[in-house]
Amino acid sequence: MRQNISNIHKFFLLFTLVILSSCGSRKNIVYFQDEPITNQSLSELDNNYQLRYKPNDILTIDVAAEVAESVAAFNLPAVAYNTNSTTSAQTQVLRQTYLIDPDGNIEFPVLGTVKMEGLTRVEATEMLKEKISVYVKEFIVNIRLVNFTISVMGEVNRPGTYTVEGERISLVQALGLAGDLTIYGKRNNVFLIREIDGKKKYAKYDLTSINVVNSPVYYLSQNDIIYVEPNDAKVKTSSYNPNTGVLISAIGTLATIVAIFVVR
Repeated sequence: MRQNISNIHKFFLLFTLVILSSCGSRKNIVYFQDEPITNQSLSELDNNYQLRYKPNDILTIDVAAEVAESVAAFNLPAVAYNTNSTTSAQTQVLRQTYLIDPDGNIEFPVLGTVKMEGLTRVEATEMLKEKISVYVKEFIVNIRLVNFTISVMGEVNRPGTYTVEGERISLVQALGLAGDLTIYGKRNNVFLIREIDGKKKYAKYDLTSINVVNSPVYYLSQNDIIYVEPNDAKVKTSSYNPNTGVLISAIGTLATIVAIFVVR
């Protein structure tokens, strides 16, 4: 009898060891663990809700006037191409865009090299209007950023990279695009990665506080990355993914242990 009790104790000890060995660890699961996130960096990231153009931004720029021919020289020609389907051929029109080069410039018709880096949409519009007004009167300029993207990672329902319509999106709207946090997301440990002048900057959000809407980085910039850290419950159960077979392996190990005790 005592031998059986001893064996039962050994069994539960081994059972505990197997379960613990199957659990995930924070070190192996959580991203970006070694980067200090401090609120002192917020002032460096404050963009005052102003989107400013930078290298690798892609723009569409339209110059329009009542007499279209008067401003035709200031617009890139559209490119027509054929798409073949199983039923018929169709003609599609592709608008050309301007890519801001590493020096912050674009090549604009008639005007030549134009500096766009660091300008807001309003500033860039006024600058182009001033330059074009030398040649044409009574016209409008419309600029649109077409590659404003953000990435949302971690414990959200739809992680991925999203293209934003317009030039302004808040943290809450970005999380909404990603389907909100999962039940396993740490509400008080959501953080931002942003590149400024070629250097990565970081800031932390606490979604449990209403003051998050007053954060200087509540509104996002193009190419921002939002990461939602998993909570302890997610980390501990991470190895129990049925696709990995870890749980099945643990059960098999336990079955072997039980069989050994039964034979003894």
